[in-house]
Amino acid sequence: MPDTTSRFALLCVGNSMMGDDGAGPRLAEICAEQPLSGWTVVDGGAAPENDIGFLRELRPDYLVIVDATDMGLAPGEMRIIDENDIGEMFMMTTHNLPLTFLIQQLREDIPQITFVGIQPDVVAFYYPMSPVVEQAVSRLHQLLPRLESGLGIAPYRADIA
Repeated sequence: MPDTTSRFALLCVGNSMMGDDGAGPRLAEICAEQPLSGWTVVDGGAAPENDIGFLRELRPDYLVIVDATDMGLAPGEMRIIDENDIGEMFMMTTHNLPLTFLIQQLREDIPQITFVGIQPDVVAFYYPMSPVVEQAVSRLHQLLPRLESGLGIAPYRADIA
């Protein structure tokens, strides 16, 4: 049964066996080691759609989804990506269903959904996570408690990427 007092939820997406695509699962690991007060953390792995029911039942006020995203930026750069841009972007993904589908399924139960993309460097089987992506994941862990006042992460803009 979910903790219904959680105001904040974090859905970490990615495949930890594919180098920097493991950014989301690595964030979930850091959160397990250093829990964030008031947050429920879900490691969605490569099949985040399996967690839709749990998240809908949880009904947090805020949901942050984190995934490695090819935005044409320097490795380790983070951006907040508008939900409407996700479907139009080339999303480097190892997932079964598009993230736009996931967000649409959650939208009616969760009022605030923020998608944070982390620019990967190497995405290949059995590669380790690059140091710049590891640093970005650690930085994001430090920023999450400030969600309501703003994470301090720039929005993604396709015209300048």
